[in-house]
Amino acid sequence: MKILVPVKRVVDPFAKVRPTPDGFGIDTTGQKFEINPFDEIAIEEAVRMRERDPAVDVTVVSIGGPECEEQLRKALAIGADRALLIETDRTYDPPSVAAELAALAADLKPDLILMGKQATDDDCNQVGQMLAAKLDWPQATFASKIERAEGSLTVTRETDTGEETLELPLPCVVTADLRLNEPRYIALPGIIKARSKPLERRPPAAQPKPRTRLIKAEAPPPRSAGRKLASVDELFAALKGKGVI
Repeated sequence: MKILVPVKRVVDPFAKVRPTPDGFGIDTTGQKFEINPFDEIAIEEAVRMRERDPAVDVTVVSIGGPECEEQLRKALAIGADRALLIETDRTYDPPSVAAELAALAADLKPDLILMGKQATDDDCNQVGQMLAAKLDWPQATFASKIERAEGSLTVTRETDTGEETLELPLPCVVTADLRLNEPRYIALPGIIKARSKPLERRPPAAQPKPRTRLIKAEAPPPRSAGRKLASVDELFAALKGKGVI
């Protein structure tokens, strides 16, 4: 079984970001970059599948410049077998990413594309769904549990009204939710092994045609100071005064 895990390089989600002075982007000066947390969960799940079945092969892929190698090496240290960097300095929006991954899937022919449900930088939550549509593969989004059977997967996914269980034939696309697993701590032996694992570079197969553009980036307004209330009745009166209830 071949698993492909897309990986996105994002600003550390715990860091405080600010817009550039011109308001047309995010100032990344001095910022630390990490694997998108949802993608890291997808890597962990793929590696766990490989640990249960040595015949499973895990490839991670990232789209971007040479700086993405750091995140790919971390994915290899977690336990991925090989990494692929689609090297480009162009800007990709979700449709462009989906097109590039679809072209890659046509070449690598994976049985499963397992990816994070969204990225913490743009929060689009679109690539997995667009990719499944382009490949005409079944999909399960927001997966909180994945069980493998012969030629299929049983996926428990989280919805607004509870849990839904789907059985998908392979090949398919699955996007990982927060509760799928907890990624492991990377020990020193994993970091050392990652240095010798293959990392291939290749040019893009599909030229990006962005359909979205950034109009303006601005910091949210500062939070107003809170105030203490003496009773529940006072709380209800305050909420009613603001028109909340």
